[in-house]
Amino acid sequence: MKVRISTNKPLDKAGNILIRGTNWIGDAVMTLPAVTAIRRRFPHARISMLVKPWVAEIFNLCPDVDEVIIYRRPGTHAGIAGMLRLISDLRKRKFDAAILLQNAMEAAIIALLAGIPIRAGYNSDVRGVLLTHSVKRTRAIRKVHQIHYYLEMVRSLGCISENTEVHLSLPAAYDSLADSLMSRYGIYSSGLLIGMAPGATYGAAKKWRPERFAHVADGLIRDFNGEVLLFGSTGDKDSADAVQRHCRQKLINIAGETNLKEAIALIARCRLFISNDSGLMHVAGALNIPTIAIFGSTNPLATSPPGKQSVVIHKDVPCAPCLKQTCPKNLECMDQISAEEVYKAAKKLLAEEK
Repeated sequence: MKVRISTNKPLDKAGNILIRGTNWIGDAVMTLPAVTAIRRRFPHARISMLVKPWVAEIFNLCPDVDEVIIYRRPGTHAGIAGMLRLISDLRKRKFDAAILLQNAMEAAIIALLAGIPIRAGYNSDVRGVLLTHSVKRTRAIRKVHQIHYYLEMVRSLGCISENTEVHLSLPAAYDSLADSLMSRYGIYSSGLLIGMAPGATYGAAKKWRPERFAHVADGLIRDFNGEVLLFGSTGDKDSADAVQRHCRQKLINIAGETNLKEAIALIARCRLFISNDSGLMHVAGALNIPTIAIFGSTNPLATSPPGKQSVVIHKDVPCAPCLKQTCPKNLECMDQISAEEVYKAAKKLLAEEK
C-alpha cells in the first residue's frame, strides 16, 4: 500500500482529530473497528465524527468518539452557502488532522478549506492531490470485506489493530426506550420477538420476495408463538406492506415510523433478525442478535453482517454478485433461495438460543 506522507505535517502529534464518517448505516457499522484503531493510535486525542444525521446514533454509541458533528445536507449545510457554513464551523474548531473514511472528493475539499493541515484517506475520486497522507486504493483492497477495507486505510497511518469484531453496547436508557416503544406498538414482552427487514436501499435486486418473507413469518408465529416486527425506513414501507399483504398472520409493521435510535432499541429485544443486505442487518449483527442475511446482487464477501450468530444465505449463480440495482434477467440469485431454507435456518438459530 503506497502512502504519500508530507514530512512537515507530523501525524503523531495530532491531538484534535476529525473523522469524516460514511453516509450509510451499514457502512457506518463496518467502520467501527477502524475508529477503534484510530483511538488506540491516539489515546489522548479528542476525536470528533462528522456524519449525516441518519447514521449519527451509531457513533453516539461508540466509546472511542468524543463528539458527533452533524452534517445536515440536505438541510442547513446544503448548497454553497451551507457548505461554507460547515467549513467555517470546522475551521473554528482548529482540527489538527482529518481522517476521511468517506471516499468522496467533497470530503477532501471540506477538510482542505477548513484549514485542517493533515488530511488522510484513500486516493479515490482523484482526490489524492488534496491529501497530505494519500493511501492508494488498489484493486486488491476493493475486494476485501468492508471492515478490512477501512482498517487497511487507517493501518497505513500507523493505526494498527487486529480486532475486527463489531459490537454495539447499549446504555441503560435504551431499556426504558424499548419498553415505551413496545407499549406503543402493543408488543407483548413475554412473547418471542422476531425482526424482519424486507426492504433495501440499493434497488430491487437486493430484495427477497415479500411472499417468502411472509411464509417464514407465518411459520415462526405458528410454531414459536412469536410476534414479527417489520423494520425499515420510509422508503422501505412498500416492501413491508407487501409482506403483510401476503401474510396470514397479523404483523407489527413499524417501517417508516422509527428513527435509528428507536429501531436499535427494538432490534436489541429481538431473538432473531431476518433481513436483506441492509443497514439494519449490520445493526442486528453488531448487537449480537442471531441474524439471517439474505444476499442476492451484492457480495457477502464484502458486506456480510458482523456477529458470531450471523448466517448468510446466498446462491452462487453465474451472474452474481452483479451489484446492479435492478436485475436485467430473472433475479435467479434470489429465486433460488426458498422460504423453506430460510425457515430451517431460523429454527436452527432459535434452537441454539435456548
